[in-house]
Amino acid sequence: MKSILLNPTYFGPIDLFAIVCRYDRICWENEDNYQKQTYRTRQYIYGANGALLLNIPIVHKDKTQPHQKYKETRIDNQYDWQRIHWKSLEAAYSSSPFFEFYRDELEVLYKDEFIFLQEFNKACWKLVLDCLGTEKMITQTKSFKKDYSEEKNTADFRKLSIAKRKPFIELPEYPQVFMEKHGFLSNLSVLDLLFNQGPESLSYLKEIPIQQEIQSQP
Repeated sequence: MKSILLNPTYFGPIDLFAIVCRYDRICWENEDNYQKQTYRTRQYIYGANGALLLNIPIVHKDKTQPHQKYKETRIDNQYDWQRIHWKSLEAAYSSSPFFEFYRDELEVLYKDEFIFLQEFNKACWKLVLDCLGTEKMITQTKSFKKDYSEEKNTADFRKLSIAKRKPFIELPEYPQVFMEKHGFLSNLSVLDLLFNQGPESLSYLKEIPIQQEIQSQP
């Protein structure tokens, strides 16, 4: 059984979940260093004025330390980021077809205080997988390995956590709240898909055409 190797992200973009739903097992990268400008701390939602960035503040490492482990990276809870993010989600999606359907479970994440970024992101993923109605066997790495090309049972998709990359695949359009104002915005946070498509989200993800070389990536 093949695993997909990933970095836990702040929910994550839709193309990431289109790949994930092709695998039965997720292996979290647990031993790498924290990297800036990734979906570890950010997600993009569809606000009234277009794409809106929600970014989690972190406690930056001591300058005397060359690297900071992702699993040791702390959220800077001095900022009122949870309330701000939740209010932004409410403003963006309160009129979407399925926001009320998921809101109680989601709101808990923005009320409970998390110390470590990685643990918060894993909680985000657990929620999304539950909402999608898909079960995955989940493991995590015990040591860092840069190259997985020789590992036949592991597909390395850690690069999908990079925020400035281009969409990995072309996504079909689906109705969005502010579509009449700004058109279809592709590859936003998976929350955008859930709030607009609800229980049909998993079917949408599975029906996206994905090239064979992407599915079988080493």
